Amino acid sequence: MKKICASFHEAVEEIKDGATLMVGGFGLCGIPENLIVALADKGIKGLTVISNNCGIDDWGLGLLLQNRQIKKMIGSYVGENKEFERQVLSGELEVELLPQGTLAEKIRAGGAGIPAFYTPAGVGTPIADGKETRMFDGKEYLLEESLTADFSLVRAWKADKMGNLVYRKTARNFNPMMAAAGKVTIAEAESIVETGTLEPDSIHTPSVYVQTLIKGNQEKRIERLTVSNG
Repeated sequence: MKKICASFHEAVEEIKDGATLMVGGFGLCGIPENLIVALADKGIKGLTVISNNCGIDDWGLGLLLQNRQIKKMIGSYVGENKEFERQVLSGELEVELLPQGTLAEKIRAGGAGIPAFYTPAGVGTPIADGKETRMFDGKEYLLEESLTADFSLVRAWKADKMGNLVYRKTARNFNPMMAAAGKVTIAEAESIVETGTLEPDSIHTPSVYVQTLIKGNQEKRIERLTVSNG
């Protein structure tokens, strides 16, 4: 049985100033929103955050940006976060932007214990500056180092008390690979069921990758609502 926390503040109590965090989700889909709120309330500073994007101005990782809690952001998409843009242009925030596939593979490789890999993405662009390249079958490839983190914060649909996780639909984006790449993985789930309840073949993240669980509902906000006329 894993540690099951009674509150989100308890779940993030081990995270300190200067930590490196991986935060699951894509846009606002599948983000560990309650854990992020707890981090905002805690007020820790100097964080390096690895995530696809940085939420929106008033939700998700945007809350940490507003509080000036993020020192460096590693991601693949700036999105429509005006505060993100302002901090980058003013030099308050260090940003490392990567091709989305490269970001995903750097995280996957980190979770698999692979220190680096070669990719054609970014060759001949500023992304390749200062990085090693090598020819394979007449094509140039760029060496990219993998990513790991002190803590991974992920969002699951269901968890059992052993820490096995199931994600629902498109929330199964960066969450599974980040769960494997963090030294400590904290999983927020809509429900926590008894061990043995989940169908073994449906489990996306095995319990070996998860250290802490917390149950919590989500608001599930929509990043951009698009409706038809009539």
